[in-house]
Amino acid sequence: MPNITLSIPDDIYRKMKKYSEIKWSEVVRKAIVDYLKKLEESRTEISTKELLEELGEEFKRSLGEINLEKAIEGYEKMRDAEWKRTSTIRAN
Repeated sequence: MPNITLSIPDDIYRKMKKYSEIKWSEVVRKAIVDYLKKLEESRTEISTKELLEELGEEFKRSLGEINLEKAIEGYEKMRDAEWKRTSTIRAN
């Protein structure tokens, strides 16, 4: 099993030391597993074809009217927003 190194603030470490009976590596392992499950559950993948069908005929027609520069700009905004969303998801 691979090992990882975890850095934590000194005050947290002092608090953890008060509970020496707790296997902290197990707590962290469980938190990581739970977080991964939450990430995987939040991912909903949809094909381009399915998305276009969901958005409707009017949207499909409007795509033909968008110039390439505007389309790239829109794509970059969506990509950045998705990156922010997925990189800041917090497990509860």
